[in-house]
Formats: sequence, structure tokens, C-alpha cells
Amino acid sequence: MKTKLLIIGGVVAVAAFSVWDISQGPDPYFAQVQVARKAKNRAFRGGNESPLTEAQRPQFDSLKYFAPDKKYVVTAQYAPLARLAPVAMQMTDRRTEAYTPWGRATFELNGQRQQLTLFRKTTDSTLFVPFTDASNGRETYGGGRYLDAPIPAEGATSIVLDFNQVYNPYCAYNNSYSCPVPPAENHLTAPVPAGEKSFHD
Repeated sequence: MKTKLLIIGGVVAVAAFSVWDISQGPDPYFAQVQVARKAKNRAFRGGNESPLTEAQRPQFDSLKYFAPDKKYVVTAQYAPLARLAPVAMQMTDRRTEAYTPWGRATFELNGQRQQLTLFRKTTDSTLFVPFTDASNGRETYGGGRYLDAPIPAEGATSIVLDFNQVYNPYCAYNNSYSCPVPPAENHLTAPVPAGEKSFHD
């Protein structure tokens, strides 16, 4: 989704270590997360690429997030996949879009062994990780959430997945968008109380 990339790119660009969040203490990681979240709120309120409708924007104050927690910054075992032909990923409007399975990440989360397939779209400079977990439909969006991760260097055997950076698809805010549906293989059996919460109560 081009619009998703524009907003995420803007958020990353303004993230800096110079702002501190008193509630989290003097830790640069927490400061970075908070700065990125505040920037995303500003983009949603007034950015040209905001997924919110004109009717939604005047009432919008902030997206809802779990408090950052470093235990959800996971160093996973990484196994690259043979460069197969792109697969057709289902979209919410019944179309499909081509994504290439790029690698698999295996890790433990809340004491449970988990695995995710990491995808790459031709135009993307990062890996795309659509997933569902046990929190969906409760505290988080029922259709699943997304995570972006850097493409590992050739020969890498590990990858960092920062679930504090998890975000909702645009469909969570506006039904007019078409969004990738997380594949069944990317279901996490453990809840992931990290990143963005449900937009609607």
C-alpha cells in the first residue's frame, strides 16, 4: 500500500532520541517509540495521505497503543527462503496482490514457540509481516495487524522483530481501503499486547 509507506516513512524520519517521556524514564528506546507515535498522530490528523475520512478527522485525537515493552523486541532465528515466484496474497476486497515469501522467523513469545513468514513486495525496501494473534477481536483489530522489518544481510541467521512497532491496516480506520489479509500460516498462538490497539471501541 503506497499510502501506508508514505506515512510510515514520515514517522521514521522524525523519530529521534532527543525527546523523553517521563513515564518511561530516561531510555532512548522508549523516547524513540513515543516520538514516532506522536508523529503518526499528527499525520493522521492533517496529513494528505491520512486514511481517516474528512468526517473522522475533527474528532480524532490519538491512536491507541500498548505501553512500549522491551520484551516484545524479539531476536528471532532467521531462515531465508529460495526465491520462489511471488504468491497471490488475498486482499480484503477479494482481489489479490503479489508478494514474495522471503524468509521465516522462529522465536519464543510468552513461553510459546512461534513462526512467521516474512514477505517482500517488489517496490518495498523492507520486509512485510502480516499476522494474527490471540488478542485480535479483543484489544486489537480483528483482522490482524502488520509489522515491517529490515531485510537481513546475506548470510544472516537472525532478525529483530519489534512488536512495539506493530500497526493496523488502513482497513481498520476506513472500509474504502483494500488491505492484505494475513495468511493462516502467520497466526501466533500467544497474544501480542504490543504496538497499536483497536481503533474503534
